[in-house]
Amino acid sequence: MTSPAKVTFVDPDLDAIATATGRVAVVVSGDGKLSPAARRVNRLSRGAIKRLTESDSYDKRAIGDVVTLAYPVGMEADAIDVVILNRRSTQEQLRKAGASLGKLMGEDGLLLLPGTLRDTQRLIEAIVLRNYAYKDQKTDEAKPTGTITVQCADPAQMEQVTLPLLAVAEGVFFTRDLVSAPANVLTTTEFANQLKALEDSGLKVEVLEEDKLTELGMGALLAVGQGSDSPSKVVVMRWDGGGDEAPLALIGKGVVFDTGGISLKPAAGMEDMTMDMGGAGTVAGAMKALALRKARANVVGLVGLVENMPSGNAMRPGDVVTSMKGDTIEVTNTDAEGRLVLCDVMWYAQDRFKPQGMIDLATLTGAIIIGLGHHNAGVFSNDDKLCNALTKAANSVGEGAWRMPLGDAYAKQLKSRVADVNNVGGRPAGSITAAEFLHRFVKDDMPWCHIDIAGVASVKAETTFAPTGATGWGVRALDQLVQTMMEKDA
Repeated sequence: MTSPAKVTFVDPDLDAIATATGRVAVVVSGDGKLSPAARRVNRLSRGAIKRLTESDSYDKRAIGDVVTLAYPVGMEADAIDVVILNRRSTQEQLRKAGASLGKLMGEDGLLLLPGTLRDTQRLIEAIVLRNYAYKDQKTDEAKPTGTITVQCADPAQMEQVTLPLLAVAEGVFFTRDLVSAPANVLTTTEFANQLKALEDSGLKVEVLEEDKLTELGMGALLAVGQGSDSPSKVVVMRWDGGGDEAPLALIGKGVVFDTGGISLKPAAGMEDMTMDMGGAGTVAGAMKALALRKARANVVGLVGLVENMPSGNAMRPGDVVTSMKGDTIEVTNTDAEGRLVLCDVMWYAQDRFKPQGMIDLATLTGAIIIGLGHHNAGVFSNDDKLCNALTKAANSVGEGAWRMPLGDAYAKQLKSRVADVNNVGGRPAGSITAAEFLHRFVKDDMPWCHIDIAGVASVKAETTFAPTGATGWGVRALDQLVQTMMEKDA
């Protein structure tokens, strides 16, 4: 698995700057004011920093930009990265600068000289998050990730405020690795094994096998996986870091590969369906993050792990399956399988844990990409308080989320002639009718949010915090939600 870069915090040592290898990143204000460390770098590089800040081009630079001076004379470093930030820079400016440094950072490491910058931990967080590459399937020997060394006035205090962010970054990397893994590697069994290993982080993990799922009556979930040789499973992860209060339940769709089943997808692009377990990956990463930073809250994560394959035993269009709730479902399209997985896991979570609230995450519909592109996840909810807290948490950490509507008119599109409900409601408002299908399996008075992450879980162009591919969207948002909603008075 991919580990984030190691971060060490040391006292200021101006003499060590000259012999630092790799890259040296020095913060300089927008007006060109230099800290003592920046002045030392300027002297060592024979005035290179001052020439930059006094140039006409510097005035055209924005706060958050990074200017690289390659192979500076008088220093052993390969490059000086001049980070343009004011002492009180915004979160967005810190993210932008940190992400640029994360992209530039190599295996030789980075010496960071933040000076008097406030919220340096946010700059470090962005560096770590962007410095990611999935290499598990590369045959070349992987080069070690470089170390980030931070010279600061109070190393112990800086480490204390940064460590929780680094714990969450480990959760993000775990999610990215899961989403990036090919389906022949990340089978349902291997996925469950990796989640079971999270017990080392302090989680309580339980794997429910097919015989138990049959006993529980999870006919919808089992129908999705019946065409595959890989056994269907439900994995329950518990973090009991709070008091006696009911937990928050996080539910994830874990379709390790989605061919569409008998309603077969087109061949072009089907290889991307290794990411159709993105919801389960996000829940797993969030649970790991909460455990590593020892969150003072009770949270339970449940994921349904299946593979949707065509075979002689596969679910057919026109089949009627029975959910754990007892509702019968007409399966008009076997490619609308994620909701069948989620509805049973959601009902089980409510039945067993009686949570204070429930959030499900899934790469559920292509329709949400048409509506919101790759910039925002779609959020659907029956509870304003929970929804507002969730979207606020997501946007505060730079993960876009946008609330979408629900309503009886959309639910009526799911009417079935032969069963209690149809699993699809036609092309119009496809992401909303999918949410309304799930809404049917939310008990009365249960605060609930459904997050459709189809457009943000894995992308074709790099984002602020991630290269092309898996983003880990949602781990930081969920962690922030737990902090603000459940830990504020702990």
